[in-house]
Amino acid sequence: MAGNFEEIQQRFVQMLEDGRHIFDASANALVGGTDPEAIRADLFATDRRINETEQELRRLIVVHGSVHGAPSFPALLVTMSVAKDAERIGDYAKNLFDLRVAGVPLGDEATPLTELKDQISRLLVKAANLYQSEDEAGARAFLAEADRVEDACDAAVTRLLALTNDNAAGRALAYRYLKRVTSHASNVVTALVMPLDKLDFFDE
Repeated sequence: MAGNFEEIQQRFVQMLEDGRHIFDASANALVGGTDPEAIRADLFATDRRINETEQELRRLIVVHGSVHGAPSFPALLVTMSVAKDAERIGDYAKNLFDLRVAGVPLGDEATPLTELKDQISRLLVKAANLYQSEDEAGARAFLAEADRVEDACDAAVTRLLALTNDNAAGRALAYRYLKRVTSHASNVVTALVMPLDKLDFFDE
């Protein structure tokens, strides 16, 4: 039947996988020096696919809700909420690409940014796997790790903005974008451990 919930979930997981692809391509370009033009077409095509998938997912949600009625609404509302987080992962990942295009020098931040990039890429894979397996214990471990990543990004931004003899704005933005990718992945995973009204508020 069109609009069944399994199909909705498959579309959502595809969004997460495409977001990770954009993140990996953009972040690798930023820290690894890849020519932006070598990945531009693929990156923006993937971003368009994310947007198209989100629109299709919304249509499927409307059909499913119309057919199955009120009992299906909580799960559908959760999916609608986290789909926006999946879409935002791609958007913030593109911001990393923009920093590469702008030629932001990483200097001494190259190594810590590379380490964070690798950790966040692994978290994005975990987020999709956890969502599919509905592993609540794994979700709580994920959220704790993501919280540590976000704290590390905040500390780096504070440190860089305190510099008075260096233009560190670009590097601070890199950490900020890495944090936002992590935050949106965390929002997805909160769906496994929090009720609908508490989505995005796990740490509060």
